[in-house]
Amino acid sequence: MAQWTSAVGAAQLARLLNSQQDRPAGAGTRRPPAYRALADGIRLLVLEGRVPVAARLPAERELALSLSVSRTTVAAAYEALRAEGFLESRRGAGSWTAVPAGNPLPARGLEPLPPEALGSMIDLGCAALPAPEPWLTRAVQGALEELPPYAHTHGDYPAGLPALRAMIAERYSARGIPTMPEQIMVTTGAMGAIDAICHLFGGRGERIAVESPSYANILQLMREAGARLVPVAMAEGLTGWDLDRWRQVLREAAPRIAYVVADFHNPTGALADEDQRRRLVEGARSAGTVLVADETMTELWLDDDVSMPRPVCAFDPAGSTVVTVGSASKAFWAGMRIGWVRAAPDVIRSLVAARAYADLGTPVLEQLAVNWLFSTGGWEHAVELRRGQARENRDALVTAVRKELPSWEFEVPQGGLTLWVRAGGLSGSRLAEVGERVGVRVPSGPRFGVDGAFEGYVRLPFTVGGAVAEEAAMRLAAAARVVENGGASGGGESPRTFVA
Repeated sequence: MAQWTSAVGAAQLARLLNSQQDRPAGAGTRRPPAYRALADGIRLLVLEGRVPVAARLPAERELALSLSVSRTTVAAAYEALRAEGFLESRRGAGSWTAVPAGNPLPARGLEPLPPEALGSMIDLGCAALPAPEPWLTRAVQGALEELPPYAHTHGDYPAGLPALRAMIAERYSARGIPTMPEQIMVTTGAMGAIDAICHLFGGRGERIAVESPSYANILQLMREAGARLVPVAMAEGLTGWDLDRWRQVLREAAPRIAYVVADFHNPTGALADEDQRRRLVEGARSAGTVLVADETMTELWLDDDVSMPRPVCAFDPAGSTVVTVGSASKAFWAGMRIGWVRAAPDVIRSLVAARAYADLGTPVLEQLAVNWLFSTGGWEHAVELRRGQARENRDALVTAVRKELPSWEFEVPQGGLTLWVRAGGLSGSRLAEVGERVGVRVPSGPRFGVDGAFEGYVRLPFTVGGAVAEEAAMRLAAAARVVENGGASGGGESPRTFVA
């Protein structure tokens, strides 16, 4: 019986392999044999999670034709992968991907590094900061004081606690967007909100237009839901959204959903201006597309001269086009798994009805904690603290990367939590792999794209500062030297011990 659970076609695998563009070899640098380069490319795709474990690979002849190489080259590459434990084969069943014994399964998204591993590894994989104390503790204490009346109920509130829904609606109204509590549903984080929206509007096979690049975990969520992702390229730098491209995609592809992060875009940090927001809403309305606006970064402006545009939903007064998602996870703490949806009342009713077959509701204690923050002014104090932490970390990281890696290119965003970096012509996937060996964890560009795009990029979050940022940049520079010298397959350099 075959042990593969999915299959990768020859054309698809060729596209993924061709996206891996390495820096040209310097003088005196030996290029690996063609079979070795092919084996390394497939191994990286498995380690990145872009080719699943237990995926059947194409026959040797099919892949050779797609790559315009000899069948001997493919056969030698497959044999090398089998010897290294990344491929298993059985006569009559073909060959399928694997991981060697003792290796962790690759993650399909950007999962947090376990806290116990932080002693030897600098984690730049997750864009999340520690809790802004003492506000977390105060919020939980306030929530416990409010808990007794709720403890006498069944505890399931599919739309969210009435008090928190009313408070979130009031906050939108204060921003100039009149909102009723009936337009709010509380969710388990922004991921829970977007998952619910995708299931309501985007059935399996439906097209979803996404920014390219976009947030990796959301892209993977949509893939797992069976969506057909339609990438729309971002403009260069921090100018953000190319509205001519968006209008063309909305008109020609007619996606059921479009997903955007207009406020300090993840990963680029771009901020959409009011004209871009207005035109995007108009294009979505004309195409009959539901525009999902992710506002999880909206309160994280870091510079005093930032002038925040009106929310995307401000350009949809009838509420027929825009569905807004918010969250406490980025502005407050990732461990506070509270998110929300703002939409027309009929959309909220449909989302709430669907929760009977999903998670039933969001934890009451955490809702009470967020409501305490909103109602006491604690939220504003905590977010101001968060901005200060992120600003200091951003400035330290920018200084360190410019010093250690002067050929890497980026623009410094005025808000958000991420720096989108062109890695001097090196492969982001190989930098990520070698980085793990030298003690720094960094996500590669292709995680934020569709079909292998952005191989030459990495994302660096503002999660470390001071001496830790300097050490992270030095370790990235060490990884870059290994990759530049063609050593991505080897053991690389040993990490130095660093005590935070």
